[in-house]
Amino acid sequence: MEAGRRRGLSGIVSSLSLLCVILDLQLDGLLGASHAEIEQHLEMGRKLLAAGQLAEALSHYHSAVEGDSKNYLTYYKRAAVFLALGKSKSALPDLTRAIQLKPDFLAARLQRGNILLKQGSAQEAREDFEAVLLGNPGNEEARSQLALTGELERLSEDAQAAYRQRDYQGTVTVMERVIELSPWDPDARELRAACFIELGEPRKAIQDLNPTTKLRNDNRAAFLQLSRLHYSLGEHPDSLSQVRECLKLDQDDQECFSHYKQVKKLSKQLESAEHSISEQRYEDAIEKYEAAMKTEPNVPFYTTRAKERICHCLSRSKRAREAIEACSEAHQRDPRNIFILRDRAEAFILNQEYEKAVEDYQEAREFDAENQEIREGLERAQKLLKQSQKRDYYKILGVHRNANKQEITKAYRKLAQQWHPDNFQSEGQKKEAEKRFIDIASAKEVLTDPEMRQKFDAGEDPLDPESQQGGGGGGGGNPNSWPFEFNPFGSGNFHFKFNYN
Repeated sequence: MEAGRRRGLSGIVSSLSLLCVILDLQLDGLLGASHAEIEQHLEMGRKLLAAGQLAEALSHYHSAVEGDSKNYLTYYKRAAVFLALGKSKSALPDLTRAIQLKPDFLAARLQRGNILLKQGSAQEAREDFEAVLLGNPGNEEARSQLALTGELERLSEDAQAAYRQRDYQGTVTVMERVIELSPWDPDARELRAACFIELGEPRKAIQDLNPTTKLRNDNRAAFLQLSRLHYSLGEHPDSLSQVRECLKLDQDDQECFSHYKQVKKLSKQLESAEHSISEQRYEDAIEKYEAAMKTEPNVPFYTTRAKERICHCLSRSKRAREAIEACSEAHQRDPRNIFILRDRAEAFILNQEYEKAVEDYQEAREFDAENQEIREGLERAQKLLKQSQKRDYYKILGVHRNANKQEITKAYRKLAQQWHPDNFQSEGQKKEAEKRFIDIASAKEVLTDPEMRQKFDAGEDPLDPESQQGGGGGGGGNPNSWPFEFNPFGSGNFHFKFNYN
């Protein structure tokens, strides 16, 4: 039994030995074959690099490095391709590996020093430049770069000192040169961004923070800061985009998720409100903008925007007095906004305050002289002002400009009964009543005829010969003539039935 076990164990050992020999032979064959392949990859890499096909060249250098991990030149060449592709962070480990394999490889040290300097790692860059100069004292590039490294170190200290003293403008001034020397340093850009925020220049802060999301791995803080800056500027779609990038890096990040919910809610409300306006559902839009102001009461942009759009909705829905009040409040918050002035002008027109409408359109034109809508609105308001100084049919009947046909007819009947000449005794009173009665009938004729009313609302009196150039509807051009086919006052007796339609 024991002998059997020994024979079995001996057989296993023999089999394992044979397997090792076979694997050894196969490995030797593979390594021997890979040398030619490595040379082929290197040659193809060189050709593609010379042809500017960087991505294809990089693929061959990857294969060469995998085939021979002890060749310092292969790492160096791959680093050169990474740099040509703008991937300095990927180039740095290859240069470091090349230096580890050949410590006196000065070209790799010089290249690594240049990258470290641009990344803001002044002390490490200094060590590389000094090593190059130790091996080759006449290397002018290393000497020049070493001087720049010293300058970077001094300026960085000055910037930090200025920032600690809250001299933000002074810090920004120094950081301009720091970032020129080390454009790939995220710390430098973040410091200058912090200064811009303190100086009230958020757009410049955004410009500095954007690159840091790529210069620093997992830079959730930068994405969140960018989102908040865009949000404060009223750029909620950009804010939403940036905070989503933060959550892509870590969906459980509490700060990012909390901010995301706020931006998402507000964006939905604003977009929904604008959709309602596009469908002329103005009351619905007003409710949504009021809700948006409650969602975000602390950022002035959103309150100002909401009040501007509420002003617009009220003006469009012909609620003149409410629109004037809302637009005036919005105008105080944003006095150079031509759209607020336009909407208030239209509300003034509805309220028959033409002089104020002209003033608003003139003010809007001062801010944007090329805006066609403003120019046309001003011309119309001026026509209406001129028209009102002659005869205003709305005022004659005592109705608003947005009155419907039923309201106009009701007002006409009441006034026609009141000013019928038969109600007056003296000759002077009868003449005054006749004049008022003709005006009332003219007003009714114009305002109940859609085409004539449209002309009047555009600033043209369809019964005024000056507007009609040779005669308009009904009255033959005389604004005080009877606008129908007969004059009921021609007989002089006024004893007739009048049909108040």
